[in-house]
Amino acid sequence: MKLFRKVAIVGVGLIGGSMGLAIKRKGLAREVVGVSRHKRTLSLAKKARAIDKGSLDLRIIKDADLVILATPVSAIIELAPKISKIISQGCIVTDVGSTKQEIVRRLTKIFPSYIGSHPLAGSEKHSIFYARADIFKNSLCLLTPVKFTDRLALQKVERLWRDLGCRTQFLSPKAHDKVLSFASHLPHALAFALISSVPAECLKFASRGLKDTTRIAASDATLWRDIFLSNRKNVLRAIGILQQDLSRIKSAIAREDNNLLGRILKRAQEKRESL
Repeated sequence: MKLFRKVAIVGVGLIGGSMGLAIKRKGLAREVVGVSRHKRTLSLAKKARAIDKGSLDLRIIKDADLVILATPVSAIIELAPKISKIISQGCIVTDVGSTKQEIVRRLTKIFPSYIGSHPLAGSEKHSIFYARADIFKNSLCLLTPVKFTDRLALQKVERLWRDLGCRTQFLSPKAHDKVLSFASHLPHALAFALISSVPAECLKFASRGLKDTTRIAASDATLWRDIFLSNRKNVLRAIGILQQDLSRIKSAIAREDNNLLGRILKRAQEKRESL
């Protein structure tokens, strides 16, 4: 028995496209349709068999029993009222946004069966060209139910993520945004700042260390602009703590304090090895 009859994916990039591929490969829906702003994206998604049909027009999602919002945060919030006028009251809606408080606050009021989701999967690549059906295998998907969440819809969305290969964990939207500001958003902010700090004439001498450390700075700029701004307070707090730690290293180097610098680096090394 299929989990869903018709799944509509709004935004068939890396994550949306990968979900389409995985849903179709595992036979979780009779039909998968996609929405994008670009005809080429839809053509590639259909060619890759991530979707059965695609359209630039949101009306293709009519009669879906699951809608997945896989766009940047600002687009999720902008599209939600338009989508609510097209789908039925019983349609389950979920998203894959990297921040949750603002999205959950708004979408819970719009959709009776909305479930916040955030799969911790993907890469710095950001197009349907890099979509993979196995991208969610052994990854963690965070679900962010609130007091009035539809429990049956929650069970169905949790089953979807598990069928796609994820482990699942529940967090409140507030806890999600606090945790992710350190575990994901801060590393991206650092990578963007780090590569910006390196003089252009030095790039040809870049070591593997610089390439590894700044890999995620190749991530989609629009996506990360929205993430930083929608989780502004938590991200600013995390950056402030990073600045304090960087200042300690700077001060130890300036004072040529061999013992202090060694202790700072050793503690960091041990923390990294615990990952």
